[in-house]
Amino acid sequence: MRGSAADTHRREGSWQTSDPTSTRRTGRFWRALWPLAFTSLRTRMLVGFVALLAIATLASVLIARQVLEARLSERIAAELQQEVAELRKVTGSTDPATGQPFGTHVRRLFTAYFATNAWSDGEAALSFVAGKPYLRSPSYDPSYRLDRDAALVARWKNVRQAEQGSVDTAAGQVDYLAVPVTAGDKVLGTFVAAQFRDLEQGAFQDAYLATGAVGLAILLIGSLLAWRMAGTVLRPVESLTSTARHITESDLTQRIEVRGRDEIAKLAETFNAMLDRLERAFGSQRQFLDDAGHELRTPITIIRGHLELLEDDPEEREETLALVLDELDRMGRMVNELILLAKAERPDFLQLAPVDVAPLTDELLTKASALAPRKWVVDGAGAGAVLADRQRLTEAIMQLAQNAGAHTQESDEIGIGSAVDGDAVRFWVRDTGSGIARADQASIFERFERRGARNPEGGFGLGLSIVRAIAEAHGGSVQVDSDLGRGATFTIVLPVQRANEHRGTKP
Repeated sequence: MRGSAADTHRREGSWQTSDPTSTRRTGRFWRALWPLAFTSLRTRMLVGFVALLAIATLASVLIARQVLEARLSERIAAELQQEVAELRKVTGSTDPATGQPFGTHVRRLFTAYFATNAWSDGEAALSFVAGKPYLRSPSYDPSYRLDRDAALVARWKNVRQAEQGSVDTAAGQVDYLAVPVTAGDKVLGTFVAAQFRDLEQGAFQDAYLATGAVGLAILLIGSLLAWRMAGTVLRPVESLTSTARHITESDLTQRIEVRGRDEIAKLAETFNAMLDRLERAFGSQRQFLDDAGHELRTPITIIRGHLELLEDDPEEREETLALVLDELDRMGRMVNELILLAKAERPDFLQLAPVDVAPLTDELLTKASALAPRKWVVDGAGAGAVLADRQRLTEAIMQLAQNAGAHTQESDEIGIGSAVDGDAVRFWVRDTGSGIARADQASIFERFERRGARNPEGGFGLGLSIVRAIAEAHGGSVQVDSDLGRGATFTIVLPVQRANEHRGTKP
């Protein structure tokens, strides 16, 4: 063996010496390949599962082996004790040849015992009288006899007290129990009961192999199932990756199919909700750009045309400058309103706080009465509170009041009111103006849709869009009730339970 190891060493040394560069290249290749093999989550899951299953299988086989070995040791010890008990039983009886107790006749005792006992495979017994082997059981292994093993004979022939142990022999491991046979204080001989463990263990080898085979089969089947299960679990993730890869700025319509109600399904729902928010945000931006480009084209054309025709006459220059400044003011107001509509999609658009409805209603009437010389009245003030952004809510109702003023005469009446009804709070602006045709009521909340002719102050058709955006940001809605010739009532409806939950009270 030493020569073989040296040869191997020389072969390895010569190989390493012959091409060290190749060795380094090979090492770098495997080091580079190793992390790539585990970049796949599916592979890592399979490796972890297989490793766990392999450890569990190996542990099961080892534990089963330890249990079987312990049971075998217990059984062998019991059988050895039983043989000694059989000898003691014979010792307490009478000699069948003489009908007298054995007494000190140890040879007749061993003769009677060995003549009446039967032996199974792997069992052995022998006796010593005067330090020499006497009778023994038939040999388990013809090529090996315990009574011819000088070391064992020296150990057993003159024992003075019971001795139990295990020794390695040419026929394998042997468990034994050696006891002295005495009469009073005198040792007459020695009895040894032995068991060849290898024969007993041979019966367990099949059990070890069967357990290992079953464990290997479970490992293979479990690996296949784990691979398929990992694919099933990760399929939604792969779908998510594919969907994310195909999403572009111009196409946010793709969604992941949601199946089941587990964590993967929740992930898909969350991803779809994120795509919904992104689609709304990109849609809002696109609409902002489209609306701004469409509506700003006219004032820009007007400004460009007047500047191109600008003459040296001071009066004409002053008129042109006034017109240009007016158009620029209109453009500034339009951009501010479009920016407000774009911000309505952001989570920080509102600064919510409990707002008392009745004081806000009185305050709204006071502010609105300065917008136009009309008959301003309070239709009613609700008792309660709502969780809302006071400034945004005021802005929406002032926009409704301004629209009402633009479509009424000085003799008309405009009413502002509020009410708290169950789970909702309502704010409304009522006027007795020209009214709105029912066919137009569905579209007046769209951007750049105007109610009747443009008023002298230059509306852009964005006011009602702003009102709707503010109402929906609060989780509410805006409604209109009108007919031609009988005025219009615009109502903002907000959920009131948010305020009560914030305050810790019930509505």
